[in-house]
Amino acid sequence: MAQLEVELVAANGKIWEGSARQVSARGVEGDLGILPGHVPMLTALAEGEIRIDGDGGGKTIEVEGGFLSVDRDRVTIVTDSVKHS
Repeated sequence: MAQLEVELVAANGKIWEGSARQVSARGVEGDLGILPGHVPMLTALAEGEIRIDGDGGGKTIEVEGGFLSVDRDRVTIVTDSVKHS
């Protein structure tokens, strides 16, 4: 099964990196669900949860806004800070 490569970066460095089946986030224009094969995109994030679902379970991280980009099954999330997981 195809996987996403996910990288979450804050101002003070890399927070998390790994593979996932799905990433869910709240964009400024609504909720997002990213699966493998998603079209390339760049969007601003609203304050809220990022959910990363992988084979080993899920990870939830609270962010205070930022940006999310998708390109060729690679998801990059950049935020000023995290509230913590």
